[in-house]
Amino acid sequence: MKIVLEVTFRMGGVSYRGHRWEDDTLVFEFERLGDAFIQVLSSRKVEVDVEKAPERVLIELKTKDGGKVFEASERDGAYFAAEP
Repeated sequence: MKIVLEVTFRMGGVSYRGHRWEDDTLVFEFERLGDAFIQVLSSRKVEVDVEKAPERVLIELKTKDGGKVFEASERDGAYFAAEP
């Protein structure tokens, strides 16, 4: 089964690092490390093949100052999220 995730981030410089399962939750891992980034919205689209449908989809963004975790919502068979 293919999972499509589209995420909008508040700044540039975001890299996709992979995904992992935590029980029935699929967690997509991104990172933004460094000191200065362009202050524009940037979008990332990720497609992964998984064996089962997730109950929840989370985005984990690691940054120099720590990080954030936020949830994606499903719409028309794809998952969408925006960095808070």
